[in-house]
Amino acid sequence: MNLKNTLLEALGIEITENTAERCVAVMPVDRRTVQPFGYLHGGASAALAETAASVGAQHFIDQSSQACVGLEINANHLKSVKEGGTVTAVAEPVHTGRATIVYDIKIYDEKERLICVSRCTLAVITK
Repeated sequence: MNLKNTLLEALGIEITENTAERCVAVMPVDRRTVQPFGYLHGGASAALAETAASVGAQHFIDQSSQACVGLEINANHLKSVKEGGTVTAVAEPVHTGRATIVYDIKIYDEKERLICVSRCTLAVITK
């Protein structure tokens, strides 16, 4: 998977695990991902969640002729995280259909506190 010149590269997102059962992605909480007050930006959390879901969904499609794109995402931000350290998204599929794939994503801080819950629906499209 090419991460060069993508949002993943821009935000410093790294995929640390990628199986059909779950995808784990880690992102720094730094100048690239915080809002003006020094806290993790909600949009960065949503980008991390959708990234983990999209990467994990590759297990359920024909990668030679199909791609997954975000159709809908929601995120409930439960705790704030100050600049410094990392956050980790754990994405697990709840529906793997022919036209859509749905993931539940939980994002944790370095102390393993739940900071965000998200659900992402991906559309399976023809390339």
